[in-house]
Amino acid sequence: MYQVLYRKWRPRTFDDVCGQSAITQTLRNELTSNRISHAYLFTGSHGTGKTTCAKILAKAVNCLHPVNGNPCNECEICRGIDNASVTDVSEIDAASNNGVDDVRAMRDETAYTPASAKYRVFIIDEVHMLSQSAFNALLKTLEEPPQYVIFILATTEVHKIPATILSRCQRFDFRRIDSKDMVGRLQYVAGQEGKSLDADAAELIASLSDGALRDALSILDTCITLNDHVDEQTVARAAGLSPREYITGIMRAVKNGEISDVISILDDIYTSSKSFTRLCEELIESYRAIMLIKTVKNPQSMLKMSGAQIKALSECAPLYSVPELIHIIKLLQTALDGMAYSSNKRIDMELCLMKAADPSIDDGLQAISRRLSALEGKIKMGDFTLPGAPDDGKQDDKKAGPNDTETTNETRAAAKAETENAFAKQPAQPRIQPVSNWSEILEELRNLCMPLYAVLDDSVAYISGNYVLIDAPNSLFRNLINQPGYKDHLRTAILNKTGRRFAIGPYKSIGQSAGSGPSPLESLAKKMKDNGVDVTIE
Repeated sequence: MYQVLYRKWRPRTFDDVCGQSAITQTLRNELTSNRISHAYLFTGSHGTGKTTCAKILAKAVNCLHPVNGNPCNECEICRGIDNASVTDVSEIDAASNNGVDDVRAMRDETAYTPASAKYRVFIIDEVHMLSQSAFNALLKTLEEPPQYVIFILATTEVHKIPATILSRCQRFDFRRIDSKDMVGRLQYVAGQEGKSLDADAAELIASLSDGALRDALSILDTCITLNDHVDEQTVARAAGLSPREYITGIMRAVKNGEISDVISILDDIYTSSKSFTRLCEELIESYRAIMLIKTVKNPQSMLKMSGAQIKALSECAPLYSVPELIHIIKLLQTALDGMAYSSNKRIDMELCLMKAADPSIDDGLQAISRRLSALEGKIKMGDFTLPGAPDDGKQDDKKAGPNDTETTNETRAAAKAETENAFAKQPAQPRIQPVSNWSEILEELRNLCMPLYAVLDDSVAYISGNYVLIDAPNSLFRNLINQPGYKDHLRTAILNKTGRRFAIGPYKSIGQSAGSGPSPLESLAKKMKDNGVDVTIE
């Protein structure tokens, strides 16, 4: 009978365990120095080697001929534990045996000495699933078990385990397996199976498994049934990923604001029966990668992607500003959360990407910030046509002729081609943008200065360089802000919530009442009209 790879290649010694060298070395040192604890707690995400190390430890403490802390896997005890004929080692699934009676039965078994081994070892998997009464029944035995009894507890949710249990165990935290270690292990297993695995394909499998080697081996198992030579396309096909041209096509259409192209690509994905949930996750990962490329000096160490993917996304990075990326990622995360309860995931994906492509249909603060950023970028480039402005055929004192239309079309085509080639200039960063956590700052101010907090009720704040500009409807704000004591409290609240020191000032002029004047977009449009440019804002 065929045995799946993650079972066939499960490590049998501590030396074979991948990516947990600190833990395995500690356990080997304890065994060689005969400093064995009576209770161990192995915690970490799934597929990182907790149960595997528990079984190796159970063999190592009972092995007749241990080798540097490792079990020999040749003696009758090691072979008996492997084939489950040695009853002194028991593995209990707490997910299905979580009642107090199950724990009492196990506790009663501790009264019996080992039949053939040196220690009686109880491995309790998913121990966090035990009921409170079951934990209480385990407490005393776990603290002072007989000298021949060892408990090994394994869990993925250590926060659900009572503190009284934690304090009685020697704890080991298993970390997610590093991508480099996982790639090496995958290529070794593939080679032993007589298959070839490309480096890019191994990196993609490591990315999909999210640090769980068991998941990675399961994906590899599926891939080698499709093809003896596993490349990146084989992995994408086995994992049900959307083709890269779909991802890059969506990102290009979103950047160009081409909603019709976005809907067309989503229709192709729907026709090919690809998962919209998986598509949303891939887009989030791609946009996050671009954000890290723009903000981190060495993003390669933080990105679980192939070198070709990172290179392609690096070429796209200059097209985006950080606020724009944050807005798109939040839209995608909101859509992903909603898909868990939605009856039509296609609609959720369409609405999300429509808002990402056209911020004017999104009334959030980050969408407004994107619109302001795009508007300022156009003005810097000399384009004084606002979105939604009517085309009346007038341009200064002369009517646009055929040559002018051709020039405009050529300019737009050149801009689109520049975006598609991912070599466009960096868009201008917004000079003024809303303070996203202003409500948190006000809550902080409530504890520092209640009078100023009351005056700033219903206020809005903007960041401009090193200034925080406050638009407050209460006219008392202008009097209080000029008093050093009040201003110091406000600066402290802003520093506590942003980590930066800002100068403070009113957003509007002293003679203009807050809330009654035009919006920033309207003020900008008025200035442009005063300069002879006919614009309107919808």
